Amino acid sequence: MDRLALASARVPFNLKVGIVWFAVFLLIVFFFWIAAFDLPWMEEKAGYILGGLRYTLLISLGGIGLAIVLALIGALGRLSHHPIAYGVSGFYTSFFRGTPLIVQMFLWYLALPQIGINLLQKYPGLPAQLKDVLTLDAAIAGTLALGFNYGAYMTEIFRAGIQSVGHGQSEAADALGMTYAQKMRRVILPQAFRVIIPPTGNEFIAMMKDTALVSILGATATTAEMFRRAQLVGKASFKNLEAYVLVAGMYWLLTAIFTFFQRRLERRMSKGYVRAGAGAPMPSAPAGIGA
Repeated sequence: MDRLALASARVPFNLKVGIVWFAVFLLIVFFFWIAAFDLPWMEEKAGYILGGLRYTLLISLGGIGLAIVLALIGALGRLSHHPIAYGVSGFYTSFFRGTPLIVQMFLWYLALPQIGINLLQKYPGLPAQLKDVLTLDAAIAGTLALGFNYGAYMTEIFRAGIQSVGHGQSEAADALGMTYAQKMRRVILPQAFRVIIPPTGNEFIAMMKDTALVSILGATATTAEMFRRAQLVGKASFKNLEAYVLVAGMYWLLTAIFTFFQRRLERRMSKGYVRAGAGAPMPSAPAGIGA
């Protein structure tokens, strides 16, 4: 046993991981062979399913952009001593974190038009276009649902990032006579974003996968994201298993690509930055502050 342990210790760790991945790959190939997948059909439909990638990315980018804005506002509200700001931000995070994302999507997609109809019936003097304004396309409703939902979760990320900046930075800015907005814009947020950006990248990767939920709203074939397209071609050809396995592989590859860039971003953001901790110095004040 000692000899086996010694021999195993001599094998590089990366080589062991590679062997494990190769074994898993062989199992997947064996599964494909046992399942008798229609590989020519999968090759034929891969291009159509992949065509939904642009809508997947558009929904993700729109959702993460909205989430960042809402998270920043929510975090500032949670840190505020103003009762209205604190109360509204607290309600926002409580509601959107306390209800399922799929329910929120239906609220945006189905409830808003009903609100418009009810308002027009109760107040006939309102513009008739109100119903059209509140009737959203499935992709837009899904983007709003993702943005508001992820913004509620990211509020805590932003709040923690802002609180990670040393109190001395804020005190130095106050001593220079900066307003609250100037202090946040010039001193606090630039340092906080070094902590905020890496987990925000993880949220974006998770949101890309959650765009598949938009398919439940019934997006049209021309504007459908990848999962919706897989549903359509799978049902049309009675090849549901092949379609779902194919789109799962596409999401997996997409996640792997963005995870690679996410790790590079984390390494880049961590250069020259040491978190305050046991024996670690606090981040130095910006030039001209605290002198």
